[in-house]
Amino acid sequence: KYQATSIRKQVSGNKYQETSIKKQKQTNNMNLAMVFLMLGQGGSGGGGFQFVFLGLMILVFWMFMIRPQAKKAKQQKQFLTNLQKGDKIVTIAGIHGTVNKVNDDGTTMMLEISPGSYIKIEKSAISMEWTANINKPVAAIK
Repeated sequence: KYQATSIRKQVSGNKYQETSIKKQKQTNNMNLAMVFLMLGQGGSGGGGFQFVFLGLMILVFWMFMIRPQAKKAKQQKQFLTNLQKGDKIVTIAGIHGTVNKVNDDGTTMMLEISPGSYIKIEKSAISMEWTANINKPVAAIK
């Protein structure tokens, strides 16, 4: 009698088990769907705003950091390519002199620091700001 009831319970238990597994899968699918919805909303419903805000931050960073630096590098390159014999310059080490010769390699030049004294320097060692300061016209005194 004990075996017969346990077999009946197993048979009826399998049906119960199958329906409980189906309900469990449906519940898991609903929970998974809820998680995806919550992630899509950013937890508080402002997911779209976060992407717009991130884009604005990148734009501001580009406008105030990267763009001016690239513009200044372009000006420095233009300044170095326009140097010619006779230009007065200042190096980043503070050496004042006059360009005597731009060498053929394109990266170095001969600088006359005093009559008859020449040094060979890299073009990248020339300060654009300091050179502009010594070459600007002196304001008239009133």
